[in-house]
Amino acid sequence: MPKSSARPGRSRPLPPLPSLRGILALVFSTVLLTAAAPLLALGAAQPAAALGNGLAPTPQMGFNDWNAYGCNVSESLIKSTAQAMHTNGMQAAGYTYVNIDDCWMTHNRDSGGHLVPDPAKFPDGIKGTADYVHSLGLKLGIYEDAGTATCAGYPGSLGHETTDAQSFASWGVDYLKYDNCNNTGVPARTRYTTMRDALAATGRPILYSLCNWGQENVWTWGADVGNSWRTTGDISPTYSSMLSIFHSNVGLASYAGPGHWNDPDMLEIGNGSMTATENRSEFSLWAEMAAPLIAGTNIPQASSATLSVLTNSRVIAVDQDPLGRQGTIVSSSGGLDVLAKPLANGDVSVALFNETGSTATITTSAAAIGKTGASAYTLTDLWSGGTSTTSGTISASVPAHGTVMYRVAGGTSGGSTSVTGPLHAVGSGKCLDVPNSTTTAGTQVEIWTCNGGANQTWTHTASDQLTVYSGSGQMCLDAYDNQTTPGTKVEIWQCNGQSNQQWSLNSNGTITGRQSGLCLDVAGGATAGGTLAELRTCNGSSSQRWTLG
Repeated sequence: MPKSSARPGRSRPLPPLPSLRGILALVFSTVLLTAAAPLLALGAAQPAAALGNGLAPTPQMGFNDWNAYGCNVSESLIKSTAQAMHTNGMQAAGYTYVNIDDCWMTHNRDSGGHLVPDPAKFPDGIKGTADYVHSLGLKLGIYEDAGTATCAGYPGSLGHETTDAQSFASWGVDYLKYDNCNNTGVPARTRYTTMRDALAATGRPILYSLCNWGQENVWTWGADVGNSWRTTGDISPTYSSMLSIFHSNVGLASYAGPGHWNDPDMLEIGNGSMTATENRSEFSLWAEMAAPLIAGTNIPQASSATLSVLTNSRVIAVDQDPLGRQGTIVSSSGGLDVLAKPLANGDVSVALFNETGSTATITTSAAAIGKTGASAYTLTDLWSGGTSTTSGTISASVPAHGTVMYRVAGGTSGGSTSVTGPLHAVGSGKCLDVPNSTTTAGTQVEIWTCNGGANQTWTHTASDQLTVYSGSGQMCLDAYDNQTTPGTKVEIWQCNGQSNQQWSLNSNGTITGRQSGLCLDVAGGATAGGTLAELRTCNGSSSQRWTLG
């Protein structure tokens, strides 16, 4: 059965008739924290260390039981789902995680303070279930809550983070979805960071999915804490819900990248009132936005139509592209949207999305999506597989609520248009930063926790400058004293048009100095805030990969 209500605390209104899950969550929100360990106070002066667990270099793919089954989770359900994924093409397509949601445990911890899997639902325990899932070459995920109780009223992890993380690791858990109900008003970053550190201390690689519903601007601090973070309230299996979620998530591209992704919630493909056209749109848009692809339908009984959407290898390749760029809006007018996503091999993925209720022609151009330098471009339709060529115009008749998706090859990427936004360092998850927002010429730039400040907002101009600030205070990224040797510091200086202030943004994520041919690099490959930027010989390492915008 589909999920019946949003979890409490969302910006999206609750439905008029709350579900049992919603009622339980409200009841348990009054529970006081009685055994909490001292909580970590996060200072504003020094950012938290980057997550650095090496997981989710591309958005995670898998299954979660909540959308289709609610509280009716069990060992047999998880095993049958894993077996179906193993044989129906999903595992081969890249789906890796089989995730248990709420209601898997008993209502009380044991005498040692440990969570207890419900023996009726999980007779072999979570460990036995994990062993089975692992035997198929898949991974197991579990659910908990960063409050005193889960959204359905089972024991939460607030104050028990170390104990619970150790339990998860001992059971062989590979993924934690961490919810936000009954949080007693403790700031989310504090609660989620405490579990981050507890998971790291176990020594087991556990992908960490933050589920605080987009509250407290989680995208501004999530990269230091988790591998993904929910940007919105709960999705439901309707076109209107999917559309609202899309609008909330699409503008957050600058915060996403390898190892840290915006999460617009689980897929509703195969559920509720979603039509085949709307299912394809959801999958196209989630892939274009580099979102986690977590299927939420009845996998063992999924129709061939549902599976054909979930396993479309051409669309999945866009989502899983190693460059790790989230697509952005190129144009939007009257409900007709054009999105573009640069890809690692220099191609660009384009989604033409028709929000309206009538068929419409949507048109853009190679130049508008950042493609130049070719007399003809090859378009591959990612749903039909067909190919065509164009001298520059990209256009399609798109059905109501539908999406046409192309992969555009040929020419070069970049174009003559400027791009503005944070400059994310892929290796650290931090942003290129002018220390203390100074405007003093000669100040060496560094990496620091992304905060959206003007000192972290860069524009790659049509003349290949990287500028920071605006108006009379505008400065340019500059290679010190026109030097071209490895180790040259990278600083800000008054813009002067010289070649030591010209930078090429390459399709592999590197940024090279036009004068030196060297790559913009984080010194020593370090990830700590305050690490300086410099020029180094290009070597393909993550400390030399960047995403802008």
